[in-house]
Amino acid sequence: SCKNPLKLFFLSRHIKCVIFSLCMGLIFLSGFFHAKNKNYVISKSPKELLPCRAKTNVMFLKTHKTASSTILNIMFRFAERYNLTVALPADKLFHLGYPETFLARFVEEFQAIGQNYNIMCNHLRFNRSEVQKVMPANTFYFSILRNPISLMESSYVYYKDDVPAFRISKDVNEYLASPKKYYRPADYKQNIYARNIMWFDFGYDNNAEDNKKYIQVVLKEIEQNFHLILIADHFDESMILLKHALCWDLDDVIYFKLNSRSQDTVQTLTQESKKRIKKWCSLDWQLYLHFNQSFWRRIEETIGLKEMEKEVNRLRTRQKEFMETCVLDQEAVGKDHINNKALLPFQSGAANILGYNLKQDLDNRTLRTCQQMVMPELQYMSYLYAVQHPHKKRKSLGFPLAWTSFQEK
Repeated sequence: SCKNPLKLFFLSRHIKCVIFSLCMGLIFLSGFFHAKNKNYVISKSPKELLPCRAKTNVMFLKTHKTASSTILNIMFRFAERYNLTVALPADKLFHLGYPETFLARFVEEFQAIGQNYNIMCNHLRFNRSEVQKVMPANTFYFSILRNPISLMESSYVYYKDDVPAFRISKDVNEYLASPKKYYRPADYKQNIYARNIMWFDFGYDNNAEDNKKYIQVVLKEIEQNFHLILIADHFDESMILLKHALCWDLDDVIYFKLNSRSQDTVQTLTQESKKRIKKWCSLDWQLYLHFNQSFWRRIEETIGLKEMEKEVNRLRTRQKEFMETCVLDQEAVGKDHINNKALLPFQSGAANILGYNLKQDLDNRTLRTCQQMVMPELQYMSYLYAVQHPHKKRKSLGFPLAWTSFQEK
C-alpha cells in the first residue's frame, strides 16, 4: 500500500537510483560519442586519457638556425587546413621587423584586424606587450632552442657573408680562437648572429654580463611567457610534445626538413672551439641547459618515455610514407639539382641549402599536399600574403605558378 511510509521510502529511493543510473549512462554515452572525433592528450598519469580541443591561437617564436623553418612550414600548413588568419609581415617586410624589437605595427593590417589573428610564426625579436596586442588572450606560446655548439657552426656558415665578425675571419675555429678580435658589440644589428643569438631573439641583451641573478630572472620570465620550449636536437620528440600540447593530429606535425644544408658545407669544430662556445655564448648555453632539462622533465611527467618512443616511431613511419609518396628518390638535393626553380630555397653564405623534387603525375589533391610540405618559407609566406591580402601589392619574390594556379581554381 502506498500509505505505508517504509514502502514509499524504498520506492522513492529505487526511482532515484534508476534515474541516477540512466543519467550516468547518458553522460558516458555522450562522452564516448563526443570523444570519438577528438584527439587525446595524456595527462600527468600516462595511463589517464583526457579529451581535448585543438588549439588554433598559437604564437611560435621563430629562433634562428634551430630547425625553426621546418616548424614555420608546419604552422603555415595548419593555418591553411583550418582557414586561419596569419600575422604576416607588413608591406615589403619579410620578417616582423627583425632585428628591431617587435611592434604590433609590423603586422600587415594590424589596425583593421586587431586581435583576430590565429597564428604568428615569422621571425621577430620577442616583445610580450606588443605581441599581446596582436594575439588573442588564450594564445599558446612556444619556441625552440638548439645546442649553442652546433648552432654557432651553423650560423657561421649561413651568415658568413653578412656578419662582419664572420666575414673577416677565415673559418669558425679561427673566429672562436679570438672572437673579441672580430666582434664589435656596437655593430649589434650586423653581429647579433655571432653571439648569444637565441638570448637576443627572446628579447634580451646578447652582450649582457654573465650574472647568475640576472640569468635566473630571465629564465623565470621566459617560463612565464612561454607554455612550451622545444629542443631542436630532439626534433621528433619535440613534435610529439607539441602535438600533445596543442591537441593536434599526427599529420599536423609530419614534416620534411627545410632550410637544411649539404654536409660538405659543415665545418668541423675543434674540442677547444666547443669549450670556447660555452664561454663566448654563455647566456645561450645556460638558456639551453635549463630548458633541455625542463623538456625531458615534461616528457616524463606527461607522455612518459616508453610512450614517447612509440609515438616517435609512428611519426617516422608516417613521415616515410609521405616521403615515398611525394619526393623523387626520397631525398633532399642540392641547389643545383632542384628541377623546379620556384621551389629553390633562399641561399645564404657558404651554405648549400637543400630542397626537393616532387614526383610526376601526382593527382591534384596529393600534389597540393606535397607542394605544401616542400615549400620554402619565403615562397610560402608570399603566397599566404597574396591570399590573405589580395588588395595589397604582392611581395617581390616569385613562387610556383603551378602552386598559385592550383590554389586559385
